Amino acid sequence: MAGPKSVFAHFIVGNASAYGQSDWVGDMQLAQAAGIDAFALNVGATDQTTTTQVPQAYGAAAQIGFKVFLSFDYAAQGPWSSQAVVNTIRTYANSPAQFTVNGLPLVSTFEGTAKASDWATIRQSTPLFLVPEWTSIAPDDFKSSDEQYVDGIFSWDAWPQGAVDKTDDSDLTWQSAAAPKAYMMPVSPWFYTNLPKYDKNWVWRGDDMWHNRWQQVLQVQPQFVEILTWNDYGESHYIGPIKEQGIPQGAQTYVNNMPHDHWRDLLPYYIQAYKTGQPGITKEKLHFWYRLSPAAAGSSDGTAGNAPWQPSTSPNVVVQDKVFFTALLTSPATVTVQIGGNETDILSSNAVGAFHSSVPFNGRTGAVTVSIVRGSDVVVSEVGPAITNSPPNGLTNYNAWVGGSG
Repeated sequence: MAGPKSVFAHFIVGNASAYGQSDWVGDMQLAQAAGIDAFALNVGATDQTTTTQVPQAYGAAAQIGFKVFLSFDYAAQGPWSSQAVVNTIRTYANSPAQFTVNGLPLVSTFEGTAKASDWATIRQSTPLFLVPEWTSIAPDDFKSSDEQYVDGIFSWDAWPQGAVDKTDDSDLTWQSAAAPKAYMMPVSPWFYTNLPKYDKNWVWRGDDMWHNRWQQVLQVQPQFVEILTWNDYGESHYIGPIKEQGIPQGAQTYVNNMPHDHWRDLLPYYIQAYKTGQPGITKEKLHFWYRLSPAAAGSSDGTAGNAPWQPSTSPNVVVQDKVFFTALLTSPATVTVQIGGNETDILSSNAVGAFHSSVPFNGRTGAVTVSIVRGSDVVVSEVGPAITNSPPNGLTNYNAWVGGSG
């Protein structure tokens, strides 16, 4: 057993170049309130923010009793050298903010399979608990020489391929390959990127995924869960607050005014369910999300369904034109969804807990009102921006707007 179950959020340090100590403290306090145990600090080999921001991150975490650990990115700016990895781990290993497993500093990666054998030398030079992300190799290939260097494995396979929902098949395969070592399971709410500068322009289905993946966590029961991500705005799967200076050039058109904070508000319930099996609801909450126009209402701007290395399909088939919601209920209730002045959809739940469902656009436009109703009482009601058949600049935004109650 690799210590208690823990939940992390992947934090792109390169998107925090403008952060001061108070910015780190603010984000970490939000993460703490959501039940997140630590930030996985994604650090590039030549990124100046590794030098300037990682010390601030550790300092802020120590200040408020939060935890962080290093996730060495071998793809963004090329591979790390063994000595640079050793030096960086040693710099922070004894910090009170360092997340540890069995008394050892937790260390992860983004890719780095070509340098897997480096970890033999690194381990001889500094103690660590290594859970790398090497998803570019097959699970069967992991059960070979690379296995000896690690204490677990982290999968990046967090999104479905094509017009289907994400299943836990790959998680179970990786968990089996890692056994008896630790498995770190990825959970992500969304994926859309349109950054031609980086040869990235595709969408994977999100839709029901934020709720469904947490239900799969309960089935898989991994040792660790890592949320992808806290602040990767360019790929639209951020759950932290939008920080303008952290948005990659070109992503502003699909990130600005598209908050995702209310996904984070569901985490205390999901994380408690994962850790204890007995989630509690102290306050009824309602959270909902949708795209602001039907997928076919605008130009796709070249966006593909699936990544370049996968079979291409229409993005408008991958995504679903629906309003998705999750209500945390203390007793049976109905959830109503009204789009504009159109007929109201009424969905009922006879259970206590997380009630998740969706309502199709069906050609309706206008502001979206979602409410929890019990008897004749409106318990919670929230309004989101209008669904329109005329998206800005004639371009479909495949990112989600997320709203909800406090």
